[in-house]
Amino acid sequence: MLSIDVLTLFPRMVSAPLAESILGKAQEKGLLRVRALDIREHAEGKHRNCDDVPYGGGAGMVMKPEPLVAAIEKSRADLLAEGHAAKVILMSPQGPRFDERCAERLSKLPALIFVCGRYEGIDERVLPFVDESLSLGDFVLTGGEFAALACIDAIARLVPGVLGNQESAQTESFAQSDAGMLLEGPQYTRPPEFRGQRVPEILLSGDHGKIAKWRRQQALLRTRERRPELFIELALTSADKKLLE
Repeated sequence: MLSIDVLTLFPRMVSAPLAESILGKAQEKGLLRVRALDIREHAEGKHRNCDDVPYGGGAGMVMKPEPLVAAIEKSRADLLAEGHAAKVILMSPQGPRFDERCAERLSKLPALIFVCGRYEGIDERVLPFVDESLSLGDFVLTGGEFAALACIDAIARLVPGVLGNQESAQTESFAQSDAGMLLEGPQYTRPPEFRGQRVPEILLSGDHGKIAKWRRQQALLRTRERRPELFIELALTSADKKLLE
């Protein structure tokens, strides 16, 4: 089982989506456990403030270090008491880009703690209590919750048993193949014709060998067309080069 704690000021933003669909079923089966933990529980004072004005002036508010570090330490200690050494991950637009390889790496760990910042960010003195930062891309969200949810979804689906058919994860876009990272080719289902568009005849042929070659060809062509930076990194075989002719 993969145990994940999400430290946030808005637990309902996290807990509701994770209770649905595949990840909800994974939790019911005991393959995954996700807890949305309120950082405010570690704040002091009547109003349990977790933010304050930035030193030196400037717009917005900054998350205070005391409640956030206390939340990290409590979560880490609780997971360790269960026998799980957790990696603490801060969602930040300044972090390295999250990708499928990162998801594969993190899916093999026993426990993760996601820290969701808000406002103008977190006090810099929190960083020594974090193991790594991750970003979804070169844009800014209102908080780290949605970014953490995206990462959790990508990670959890790689945990054995979470997907009904584990082959799905192995054939998806960006899954590591023998050649490198490929985009997935086109997919079709019933009906065989929709508004003048027909399913490719080869997919209806029943010849699984030819279908496999066609899918490989389409994946290669799609990667070359849509993600040329991935295509140039592929270790193409002679068979692959023939499919591209």
